Amino acid sequence: MAFGAASVAAGFTPAQSSVSSLLTFTGGSQFAIAGVIAGGGTAAAALGSGFLLGARNTLYAVRLQSLLDARGWMRPIAALLTIDESTAMALGQSQPRLSRLAFWWTAGAVYLFWNIATLVGALGAQALGDPKRFGLDAAVPAAFLALVAPRLRAGALPRRVALAGGLIAVLLIPLTPPGVPVLAACAALVVATDARVLRSLRRSR
Repeated sequence: MAFGAASVAAGFTPAQSSVSSLLTFTGGSQFAIAGVIAGGGTAAAALGSGFLLGARNTLYAVRLQSLLDARGWMRPIAALLTIDESTAMALGQSQPRLSRLAFWWTAGAVYLFWNIATLVGALGAQALGDPKRFGLDAAVPAAFLALVAPRLRAGALPRRVALAGGLIAVLLIPLTPPGVPVLAACAALVVATDARVLRSLRRSR
């Protein structure tokens, strides 16, 4: 619901918000795209930021490829549904058959409810009128803070990495067009965090 509201506040229609959830289906990337657009950035900067934030899912896919053994038309569907939750549930099982069941049931449930909630949030935000009247224009940065805070507390994202990304963005704001600071910060964070994800996936083998 937060993404639906944030994307409408960024200027998306409810239909565009829903298509984003249906085809992108990774929260960090979707919020990044909406945030860059809301800040006046170009479509290229928005999509670049979204791509970089979703890049870690590629590492998940490498680990899950042999486990899921998805073939033919199921392969792109499995790729779309490879997210944090489905990966965690699949890798938490003791048998390949249970891993596949956990992956598909988790992915299907999250996909269904994520998309329903996106539509509800978008329609609700649209019905409210001007987003700034209710503070919805602050939804994107607030959502990012909500996504990052638990990772900082859990040690999944080191504070120095988060600080470096924030510093890069702040330094580039007066020097580059809108959207580029977020893109550069995302690139730095992805390089640092993807290495950690890769090491953890190797340990899970």
